[in-house]
Amino acid sequence: MGSKDVVSKDILKRIALDIARVLLHLKVDFAELLETEHQRVEERRADVVVLVTGEDGRFILHLEIQNDNEIKMPWRMLRYRSDIGLAHRGYDIQQYVIYIGKMSLAMADGIEQTGLLYKYKIIDMHTVDCQSLLLHDTPDTLVLAILCDFKGRSDREVVRYIVHRLKELTGENEKSYRNYMRMLEVLSTNRLLEKVIEEEEAMLSQVDQTRLPSFRIGMQQGMQQGMQQGMRQGMQQGMQQGQLFIVKRLLARRLGALSIHHVARLEELSGDQLSALSEALLDFTSVADFDGWLLSNEC
Repeated sequence: MGSKDVVSKDILKRIALDIARVLLHLKVDFAELLETEHQRVEERRADVVVLVTGEDGRFILHLEIQNDNEIKMPWRMLRYRSDIGLAHRGYDIQQYVIYIGKMSLAMADGIEQTGLLYKYKIIDMHTVDCQSLLLHDTPDTLVLAILCDFKGRSDREVVRYIVHRLKELTGENEKSYRNYMRMLEVLSTNRLLEKVIEEEEAMLSQVDQTRLPSFRIGMQQGMQQGMQQGMRQGMQQGMQQGQLFIVKRLLARRLGALSIHHVARLEELSGDQLSALSEALLDFTSVADFDGWLLSNEC
């Protein structure tokens, strides 16, 4: 995922609306993304400037997601406000910093100097009950939960729950699932959780192996040999082929393109060995780790 890839405007608008409604408790129902000279619309940046409309009126909402205590933040926010105001005169501007850092919040929320009184609002995600967002159990709140303090729970545990629950809630609507996953990926960049999300999503597909062509082919071959015996053989063969496909995919993402030698070694593994490897590879950082695992497991 390249750091300069531009994010869909529809996704940015949806993120802005979800944050406005769920975290800021604003009554808005429409957002129009505004182009400003200094707006950063990249996957590595979650800053958003939108013109929102709803029961609370029509105004410009500027969101800045921050993962450290930036001492210059008030001046940055003031600069953003002046840029936005000059580009879109006549609109009220509401600015929020969504703080998700590990350290306690220690940033100022404005500037007070002779002749200058400037304020914006900071939402400290340490004060937002992550569990309440998870229990709310909607795709929107699940996505926003990635910004919360996980309260001692491991990153992987929380990400795994969110990814699995998003899949369950969106059901057969693959487009909806992909859109929510895209929002999750955009927001997760601030926590450096993109890799964990990618791995958990790939692992999730193992649960749904029965949709893989390899599973169906194995079933058909088995049924030709006899109903009961064939089903057992077909399911075993199909699931193992599906498992092999997933492990190859995970290894390629983690270590790069696999050599012919490594592919051949993988195809020799049993179902149990593939299961063990699917867990172990999450800790691999080089091809040498993979070779070491193969050697230790006498493959």
